[in-house]
Amino acid sequence: MALRGSLPLMIRGALLRTFSACAALSFAVTGSAQDNPNRPPEHSADWPGLASGTEQADRAASIAEGPELTRGVSVYEMLRQESLLGSALNALKQQRPGTVDAYVISVALDSDPVFAREAREAARVLSRRYGAEGRTLTLAGPDGETDDLPQGSIRALTLALARMAAVMDRDEDVLVLYSTSHGLPAGLAYHYGDTGYGILSPARFKSILDELQIEQRLLILSACYSGVFVPALASDNTAILTASTDNRTSFGCSPENDWTFFGDALINRALRKPQSIEAASREANLAIAGWEAMARVPASLPQISIGSAVADWMTALDAKTPGDATQPVGRPSVDSIQTLLEKARVQRSQRPQRVGR
Repeated sequence: MALRGSLPLMIRGALLRTFSACAALSFAVTGSAQDNPNRPPEHSADWPGLASGTEQADRAASIAEGPELTRGVSVYEMLRQESLLGSALNALKQQRPGTVDAYVISVALDSDPVFAREAREAARVLSRRYGAEGRTLTLAGPDGETDDLPQGSIRALTLALARMAAVMDRDEDVLVLYSTSHGLPAGLAYHYGDTGYGILSPARFKSILDELQIEQRLLILSACYSGVFVPALASDNTAILTASTDNRTSFGCSPENDWTFFGDALINRALRKPQSIEAASREANLAIAGWEAMARVPASLPQISIGSAVADWMTALDAKTPGDATQPVGRPSVDSIQTLLEKARVQRSQRPQRVGR
């Protein structure tokens, strides 16, 4: 994807590396997608200017503020999105005194349908695991089959967090957040078709949570470079899992996939089972390492940080986990590797053979 010069050079380069990593594990989409009314918009335009200032340091600082830009959206679509989001926020149940309730948010910050599919199913898995029926909010655009939810954006996520802070008991209840999108060293990339752009930086995310005084939280971030959030968000009462370290890409984000590698391994498989978050993380990391080795790509090195006081509330959440595991759904993310390797094998076999003299 071409990017205009208004973004700091480091960020533009990271975005190019991110999309190149996803493209490396992509394969052609079949069927008449253009005839599907629930097909999400594709990315075709250059990124607009999000940074401000004349010096590189000033521009980087402006990105850390978490800029967001919306352009060219139909007035009727804006009204529809406001209605969907308002209805979803108003439907959240109030906290129950004496009960540790989980409030789940699952958000797709990119219109590529892999993220919408992943966010939708992640909401179901996490809601079931932590008994959060009526206290779960999914922010995701069309996934190719349906378009019935409020879209994910930095603004929508911020409002969702604010509403949850209002209805939960912040001394007792727990925020469980799953975010899936592309990422870069500056933070999570918000990108909806050619109409929505933004960067949620670690500093901005921390300031939102601090302002809302949401301290007990399980944060799961599926994006390239997502390990950059660990130093900013780690605390005694925070458990945070990320798809990669702060200087590595993660994989499986091709639009036609049902899951990213991280989402498939952790959400679709490990967290469906009655095991601790630490055990689920270990299981997922082993699976991801195997898939990456098969694909011959650099290891993403997923991260986990568990605060010293997390056990105080995690024990209550774990007690809600059903004793029976559910089965994975969707096409396994590893299928994209097998397709890619098979295409490469066929291409090699069709090359003319050199004849020695």
